[in-house]
Amino acid sequence: MASLYSLARPLLFQVDPETAHRFTLAAIGILGRIHPINQYVADVCRGSLPAIPVEAMGLAFPNPVGLAAGLDKHAQAVDGLATLGFGFLELGTVTPLPQTGNPRPRMFRLTRAQALINRMGFNSEGLNQFLFRLGQHQQQAIIGINLGRNAATENKDAWRDYLTGLRAVYRIADYVTINISSPNTEGLRDLQDHNTLDQLLQQLKDEQRRLADLHSKYTPIAVKISPDLDTDAIGRIAEVLTHRGIDGIVATNTTTTRPLDSGIYPQASQTGGLSGAPLATLSHRIISELRQHTPSNFPIIGVGGIVDAASAQAVLSAGATLIQLYSGLIYRGPALVREILKALEAADTTGR
Repeated sequence: MASLYSLARPLLFQVDPETAHRFTLAAIGILGRIHPINQYVADVCRGSLPAIPVEAMGLAFPNPVGLAAGLDKHAQAVDGLATLGFGFLELGTVTPLPQTGNPRPRMFRLTRAQALINRMGFNSEGLNQFLFRLGQHQQQAIIGINLGRNAATENKDAWRDYLTGLRAVYRIADYVTINISSPNTEGLRDLQDHNTLDQLLQQLKDEQRRLADLHSKYTPIAVKISPDLDTDAIGRIAEVLTHRGIDGIVATNTTTTRPLDSGIYPQASQTGGLSGAPLATLSHRIISELRQHTPSNFPIIGVGGIVDAASAQAVLSAGATLIQLYSGLIYRGPALVREILKALEAADTTGR
């Protein structure tokens, strides 16, 4: 799979990013459903990978390298993605009702910077179609489901959308992420306000307890936050999360800042969230400050700026428990998963 991607990438980068994304995801999905090809890919990709188990949120992850939300929004390629060696997959963002998201074009490459800008806007087929697709997957994988609110839902009613999502996915998800940090849905980041977040999380925890009793199953809840928070806001969010008993945090989403030279990268002027290598400094700061404000065993899923083994190790060193990949996969392909895991194994062996 890795060698196929290295051959395909020059062709994929000749077409617009969203079209290339859809084509690649469809191909992975098809390969994941064809037996015995799917089993062969799984054996090749996973068979020689080191076992680096991690316990977090009450779950046993086979390794700490996961897929970030946004790559498979509609649960189209779960079986194919599950063969590539990830320790877990986070799917979505999915909204209660279908919505098209923002107008195209809405995704842009900054190739020399190993970065992307997107303003997708939670394009989603809705919970019903998402769950129908997810129910068909066969490969074993830890599945996280990232929940958002519909664009037409005002923030004062956002709790309704998140509770609808939580109820719908509770039994099938291994964990759930509450996305309150996308910069591409108007007003969404206002939900990170201390008092607003506290009220939302209280409602979610009450519902989580009810669902746990109903289904005899505890599904952890994580919250995904922005990289554009100041130090005081990070401390307040950490306080709310720990006070309300939230199970983990995903740090971070994309940034609206542009730590890039617009003269070198004209696409940097596009509106939307920036991801990829330039996000590393912001992401590391957020993770490091979160770790200072949370217990040592509080799960932090680090995402942002991971494009090679060194940047993956930097996120873990900053305080992350697990990591997720997105933009790095676009530029490096599935080989990135193996590269990171091999490096982590070597570092563990040498005690570094």
